[in-house]
Amino acid sequence: MIHQPYPESYYAATRNPDPGYPALAGEIEADVCVCGGGFTGIATALSLAERGYSVVVLEQNRIGWGASGRNGGQVIGGFSGEALMAKRLGQVAADLIWDIGWRGNTLIAERVEKYAIDCDFKYGYMDVALKPRHMHDFEEYHAELLRRGFGDDVRLVQRDGMRSVIGSEAYIGGLINRRSGHLHPLNLCLGEARAAAGLGVRLYEGSQVLAIEHGAQPVVRTSNGRVKAASVVLAGNAYQQLETRRLPGQVFPAGSFIIATEPLSEDLAREINPLDMAFCDPNYVLDYFRLSTDRRLLFGGRCNYSGRVPASIRGSIEPRMHKIFPQLRSARIDYEWGGSIGIVVNRVPVIGRLRANVYCALGYSGHGVNMTHAAGEILAEAIGGTMEKLDLFERIGHPRIPFGQAVSSQLVALGMLYYRLRDTL
Repeated sequence: MIHQPYPESYYAATRNPDPGYPALAGEIEADVCVCGGGFTGIATALSLAERGYSVVVLEQNRIGWGASGRNGGQVIGGFSGEALMAKRLGQVAADLIWDIGWRGNTLIAERVEKYAIDCDFKYGYMDVALKPRHMHDFEEYHAELLRRGFGDDVRLVQRDGMRSVIGSEAYIGGLINRRSGHLHPLNLCLGEARAAAGLGVRLYEGSQVLAIEHGAQPVVRTSNGRVKAASVVLAGNAYQQLETRRLPGQVFPAGSFIIATEPLSEDLAREINPLDMAFCDPNYVLDYFRLSTDRRLLFGGRCNYSGRVPASIRGSIEPRMHKIFPQLRSARIDYEWGGSIGIVVNRVPVIGRLRANVYCALGYSGHGVNMTHAAGEILAEAIGGTMEKLDLFERIGHPRIPFGQAVSSQLVALGMLYYRLRDTL
C-alpha cells in the first residue's frame, strides 16, 4: 500500500507515466539496501548498479515523493559549505572539494543523455543582486569561475544590461552561469529510477523501514518484509527517521514553498525571462523562479525553519512574485505546494558512515538537485573501497543543537531571524 500520494504540485500533475513499484513482501538479499527513494537514494542505487552491485531501494511513499519531486528544479553547481570545508581542510583539498561541488551537474547531464530521460533539462542560470555587496560577491565568484576554466559560460551583467535578461526592475545586476540550469525534478527522479530498474535495481514503494538490525550483515525490516544486505544507505534527508541516536541535532527540516501560474503567453514569457533561465537571489530567506516548459512561472522561496506550513502558500508567495514581476498581477495561480528540505547549520552536507557498513547522505541546504547526485557517487565509491571523497566530509565536524528535534528546530528558527535581519540591511 502506498502510504502517501504525491502532493498536488505542478510536477505531479505533469509527471511522465511511471510503472509504479510494489511493496516489499518476504525476505530478500542484496549487496546494498538503500532506505529512501528520492534523489539521494536513486542516484546512489544507479551509481552502484553501474558498478555491478545488487541493490534494493525501499521508499515509504512514492519514488521522488519528498523534496526530490517538489523542489525548485534548479541545477546549481557548488554547495553552500564548500568554502568552510576548504578553509578547514586546506588548499590540498580545495580543488577536490570544488570538483565535488560541480560533479552532480555533470552526472545529471550524462544520465539524461545516456538513459534518454525526458525531464526538460536545459542550461541557463543567473544569480541576481539586490544590493551592492551582492554584486561584489558575484564579481569575486566570477573571477574564481574564470580561473577554473568556465570561460564564456559565465558572464557578469551590470544594471544597465539587466533588461536584456530579465523583465524586472528589482535587481541591480547578476551573474549568468551556463553550466547550471533547470529541469523537471520529479521526471528526472522517475527517469533515473527506471534506469536503475533496467540495471537490475529492485525498487519498492509503500515500504517504510521500521528498524535496522545491525551486524556483519544488517537486516532492514519493513512491516511485511526484510532485506539482508552487506551495506545499508540512509537517504531520507529532511524526512530521515532512522538512527536517531547517531544523527541528532545535525539536520533540520526547513519548509520551502512554490506557486505556479497559468501558462503565460509567448510574449509575456519572453518579456519576463527572455533567455529562459533559472534565477535565485543570495538572501538567506530567498526567492527563486524559472519558467516551465509550458511557460508557467514557477516562483518559490520564503523558506522557514519553524516547521510551520503557511495558512496559505499562495498568500505567502504571490505578493513576492508581484513585487518582482508586477506584470503578473492578473496571472492565475494554478498550483501551490511545499515540502521540507534538509538544512545543516554549517551548510556542509552530512555524508559519511554511522557504522562500518551503514552510510548516510543528507542535509544539502538548498543545493539538493546537484549535491544528491554527487553524494550518490561518493557513497558508491566508498562502498567499493575508495574513501578519498567520503573522508573529506567525515573530517568536518557538524554542530549539534541539543534538546530534541522540536526544540532544536525552534532554536534554529530563532537564529535565522538574525539572518533575515541581515537580508534587509
